[in-house]
Amino acid sequence: MTDKYTQFVSRAPGRDIARKLGLPQPVVLRRHKPGQPLITEPVLVQGTGTGADELAATLLAWDLDVRRHAVPKEKLGAIILVLDELARPEDLARPVLTAATSLRDLAPNARVITVSRAASDSADPAAAAARQGVDGLVRSLAKELRAGATANGILLAGGAGTTSPSTLGALRFFLSGRSAFVDGQFLTVSSAEGQLPADAEKPLAGKVAVVTGAARGIGAAIARTLRRDGATVVVVDIPAAGDHLAAVANEVHGTALQLDITREDAGERIIEHAVERHGRLDIVIHNAGITRDKLLANMDQSRWDSVIAVNIAAQLRINEALLASEHFRNSPRIVSVASTSGIAGNRGQTNYAASKGGVMGMVRATAPLLGVHGGSINAVAPGFIETEMTAKIPFATREIARRLNSLQQGGKPGDVAEAIVFLASDAAGGVSGEVLRVCGQNLVGA
Repeated sequence: MTDKYTQFVSRAPGRDIARKLGLPQPVVLRRHKPGQPLITEPVLVQGTGTGADELAATLLAWDLDVRRHAVPKEKLGAIILVLDELARPEDLARPVLTAATSLRDLAPNARVITVSRAASDSADPAAAAARQGVDGLVRSLAKELRAGATANGILLAGGAGTTSPSTLGALRFFLSGRSAFVDGQFLTVSSAEGQLPADAEKPLAGKVAVVTGAARGIGAAIARTLRRDGATVVVVDIPAAGDHLAAVANEVHGTALQLDITREDAGERIIEHAVERHGRLDIVIHNAGITRDKLLANMDQSRWDSVIAVNIAAQLRINEALLASEHFRNSPRIVSVASTSGIAGNRGQTNYAASKGGVMGMVRATAPLLGVHGGSINAVAPGFIETEMTAKIPFATREIARRLNSLQQGGKPGDVAEAIVFLASDAAGGVSGEVLRVCGQNLVGA
């Protein structure tokens, strides 16, 4: 669905009218297009340690225009603040306030990215306090930035360094248009695993990926993005969606599997189809989900059970089959679609929120099980996304929901797909057990 208001206020005279009336002024976000540069304006890398030096050298090798010191009034595409040597809260002042002098020089749709160490990785109270302080800093800064700019952070843990493959993979993701609707969020790189692709435009070349709930909406967008990035795609949905599913399969030059994922043998059926038709299985995207909203006081057994069955019980059963299969052993990747409802809750969605909270718990507990095979599992939690479902929300409610985030607009199915496809790539191999929100930093909830 088109957000006509955002289009109107993104240029004159709409922009001037919105400014005079004090109305929200969302801008059209910079989203990924194949072949476009990672970022066009200069990138300022600030930090005094060896980690900052190594990171700056890597970015130069990517043919980016890197600055180590700000040039007054020079427009910047990104500020990367390397804080990996923080030892106490007082250490934040100098690098943060130095970076602050360049914030007014950020170009539209710019990026601010911190690289720091996870508080949980330190037993020293002062170091943990300083590291956790970065969390509050980034989330607050994200709410101050304007013109489509975002602020996000990378946390280093478990031996990961500033130039570990998945640190660089996360950095590329946050710098690029793939992260347009990700704001005020952190990704933890928990190991030195991962591998940057030889071809940045085809990071999934040679991979076979399965997407459930792929007949329309976000699922179809995921399938298209997987195909664009080089994967062979198996699309899965219920038989009733067969015509739409076949159309998506044809579009992505993949194969379709009509299947109710709540079947006891759903996992085995998925593995069998992928291996028989394509010879392997590397990636599974759990996208299928339903809502049966009702206030808890009016909730009945059928509504509750159906949501739990589709949204979490089916994923658990399919994952058991995947973990037991010899065909899912070569750096396997699983990505599940959660929801901000599972984080912040939502009126009338106790069953849905419980199921999506369950997805996040499942992801964290499954991560070490896949890690044995060099694999990973993560979740993406969308906020307000422009889909057929949100288009049915009453106009006033829809407009409020759209504006209740730092970017003051709804996301697109492709925004969710970009995050999922990044987490499914080997560039994110050192990221596991994480939940990444794709919500424009929704102002409700964590």
